[in-house]
Amino acid sequence: MISVEINRSKRLLVISAAGHVVEEEIKRATERVREMLRPTTPGLRALLDFRWLDSIHPSAAPHIAEMMNALAQKQAASVIRVIADPGKDIALNMLSQFRYSAELPVSTVETLVEALDRLLEQNAERERQETREDGERGNIPASDFPSAS
Repeated sequence: MISVEINRSKRLLVISAAGHVVEEEIKRATERVREMLRPTTPGLRALLDFRWLDSIHPSAAPHIAEMMNALAQKQAASVIRVIADPGKDIALNMLSQFRYSAELPVSTVETLVEALDRLLEQNAERERQETREDGERGNIPASDFPSAS
């Protein structure tokens, strides 16, 4: 089973997989990812939750590559993969075989908590960057100034 969700306001795509996944499921998920990415702008983050995944059929590899290419084309800011037991031989090794471009930073963590921590760190960094850019442009919101009462 594969689930694909997007939260546009948080600029977060979540792909979850569980059980034994076959080519047709990955193919449908890839199509759904492409549809969801169509209206997005660069900077989206992707969280791939594979904690409950038992196996992926090797024939799914080309579709996984398509999914990652779609994220790269949309200039995703990051991809965080949650793989609880990276040593487990369940065909997940194929996921690490893909060579991602430098434009698509991919990291792998073992727990959802670690993934959420990374997302929070990225949010904080993005907010700091936006604040710096606003300050450089002179676009500091009035709410950032003390009131003159």
